[in-house]
Amino acid sequence: MYRILIADDEKDVVSLLKDYFELAGYCVYTAYSGAQAIEAASVSPDIILLDVNMPDGDGIEVCSRIRDHVSCPILFLTAKVEDEDKIRGFSAGADDYIIKPFSLDELGARVAAHIRRDHRDNTVKNVRFYGNVVIDYTEKTVCVGEKEVDLANKEFRIIELLTLNTGQVFDKERIYEKIWGYDAEGDSSVIAEHIRRIRVKLGKFGEDHHIGTVWGMGYKWVK
Repeated sequence: MYRILIADDEKDVVSLLKDYFELAGYCVYTAYSGAQAIEAASVSPDIILLDVNMPDGDGIEVCSRIRDHVSCPILFLTAKVEDEDKIRGFSAGADDYIIKPFSLDELGARVAAHIRRDHRDNTVKNVRFYGNVVIDYTEKTVCVGEKEVDLANKEFRIIELLTLNTGQVFDKERIYEKIWGYDAEGDSSVIAEHIRRIRVKLGKFGEDHHIGTVWGMGYKWVK
């Protein structure tokens, strides 16, 4: 089942498209703002329908933010488009423009064509977005905006553990067992130093708040 992300601030449009694509057999995810669209991109959709005009960041800005981390086709939905707008959109990484009002059947055919073409050439990447922080579990990288955070292997693995279990608290002993293994020589006291280093590295980009301390219990990832 293909995954489609529909991002548009017009709820009637989203509802119409959701019903259409669900009936066509798609797994549909929805967003109503730029921020929601960026967060929803973490589901690794097979294609994204993105309205150009949305609150808290237009579609072109959203496309630019996620394009380096999401390989799937991105189709812009817009009521009108000038050549200058098309140039901006394609420069940001868009694959196509759909002009409103549009035929649902034509839209469905174009979506299917883009997915077929994309799946001949690409594999799905496992990426999640937390505000400005982008975690690519396939490439094992953490970026803030366009800049990669220089992390040691175990630092990335700690972030991976916490982010894949967002909100769950892990004490130092459990983190040590998960990352170093039960038979490793050493003790869990190294975790506090690794957490400190991660915070310093994220802090250079103003993103250290994502590593939360639950006093007397351990650490967790905070969105």
